[in-house]
Amino acid sequence: MEVGTLVREVYIEASPDIVFEVVSNPEHLTEWWPDDARYQLAPGSVGEIVFGDPDAGGKVVSFSVVEVQPPRTFSFRWTHPAGANAVEGNSLLVTFDLTSSGSGTLLRMTETGFREMGWEAAVLEEQYRSHTTGWDHFLPRIAPYVATQEVRR
Repeated sequence: MEVGTLVREVYIEASPDIVFEVVSNPEHLTEWWPDDARYQLAPGSVGEIVFGDPDAGGKVVSFSVVEVQPPRTFSFRWTHPAGANAVEGNSLLVTFDLTSSGSGTLLRMTETGFREMGWEAAVLEEQYRSHTTGWDHFLPRIAPYVATQEVRR
């Protein structure tokens, strides 16, 4: 199994402006991915995303905004230790690239940095598999959310 880079593409029947808002704004992110998201939409912003209830076994994950170029690119680093600066080797980099396509948008999600984390082979494969399963579950939720919500800028 190749565990270097995870890539997924999703077509969404909406303009890149709307899709960008949905994949970058913390208020919209929580409608299709984490249960909570706290960060500013600005390069260098540090925050966190939350899956489930942290008091009941949920998980708080460090989150650092890397690039914000509406309506084309949004990227962030995550999974780094709390309190540490997110850099290559201690975090994974997720990039959402948006391209106009017909009457909608092609969203290309790329997640890199698995090999650079220094995990032993079994941990590397488990993390890659876990992220693959996660993105395969969450990314298809974007288009239905966009279709049922009025996204405001």
